[in-house]
Amino acid sequence: MAELRIGVLGYGLRGSLAHVAHRPGRGAAVTAVAEPDPGARAAAAAAFPGVRTHAGHREVLDAPDIDAVLVLTPDHTHAHLGCRALLAGKPVFVEKPLDIAVERCDELLRTARATGTRLYVGHNMRHMPVVRLMRELIAQGAIGEVKTVWVRHFVGYGGDWYFKDWHAERRNTNGLLLQKAAHDLDVLHWLAGSYAQDVQALGDLMVYGANPHRRAPGEPKTPDWYTEHGHWPPHTQRALNPVIDVEDVSLVNLRLANGVLAAYQQCHFTPDYWRNYTVIGDAGRLENFGDGPGATVKVWNARRSGYRPEPDAALTVPQTADTGGHGGADSLLIDEFLRFVREGGTTDTSPVAARMAVAAGCAATASLRDGGTPRRVAPPDPDLAAYFERGQRPAP
Repeated sequence: MAELRIGVLGYGLRGSLAHVAHRPGRGAAVTAVAEPDPGARAAAAAAFPGVRTHAGHREVLDAPDIDAVLVLTPDHTHAHLGCRALLAGKPVFVEKPLDIAVERCDELLRTARATGTRLYVGHNMRHMPVVRLMRELIAQGAIGEVKTVWVRHFVGYGGDWYFKDWHAERRNTNGLLLQKAAHDLDVLHWLAGSYAQDVQALGDLMVYGANPHRRAPGEPKTPDWYTEHGHWPPHTQRALNPVIDVEDVSLVNLRLANGVLAAYQQCHFTPDYWRNYTVIGDAGRLENFGDGPGATVKVWNARRSGYRPEPDAALTVPQTADTGGHGGADSLLIDEFLRFVREGGTTDTSPVAARMAVAAGCAATASLRDGGTPRRVAPPDPDLAAYFERGQRPAP
């Protein structure tokens, strides 16, 4: 088997995916990295011996010896760079979200169809064991027909991860209901079996906006920008991004095309960090308790009662052999991408589903910034959606 030569665009926070894809002697190797920051380029050179490093992306995309590309750059560049890779004939992995505007997501999907070049999206949560277990229970009929889904996301490290760099600015992310919620909205859609049709949202910048301790424009992040146990309570955060104009708390109501009602809440100043998915059907409910090692999914479906902490069934979430990167999901994601590059076919992640997560996030963000007015979510082009449902193959 010839080894795939991987080009990487961006070596920042999601550079960890490049490490997962680097498997010299085992089918794939990172051979070129484009990164404008000199320090990050030096780090890439040290991490991948013999790698070519460049300040710009063109040298990677135009290189004839690059077989596939990982786009790991800031969100607002995803569609542009993804299209450039596709036009260069390079199968491309685009980290979530596809972009920060629905129109640019559609351009990316259209370019993939027009060029016939393979497009893959980095929604790794579809490979997380906790999500797959919940989906299996729903498919088995454990709670009957799904009627409503509630998602709570407690982003305990939000001040570190999202308010100290480019994530804090609308021009780069649109908002955290798009950037941070893209995974959760995709999982919500996947568990419910449909996409959002109507949304209504409220949100605010309640904590970090009032913090005056900002870095000067152009000043780099401090070495202790992230700590596991420090920076608590949130008002003790220092060296925040010079500009902060995204919300740190948000609440969204959704009606899906199949009638399912859903709710999503996100908060960036909680003391703990985890996600809770509650799915209620017409014959029971299930929810997760944790999403990493030791997590469980509990099911209540045998009888009515008052409050009872003990469920009718409790299932331990299976763990993958690889415990790194989102409980092993990153490795499974890259496994699927490399297989897709070689063989094509359908995948568990979906460019159309990723586009719909962006569409829901954009509509919800517009709603909360307009006083909570209801918004219709832009549907995908049916012919374009059908192309991706066929595994990116032309119609017979």
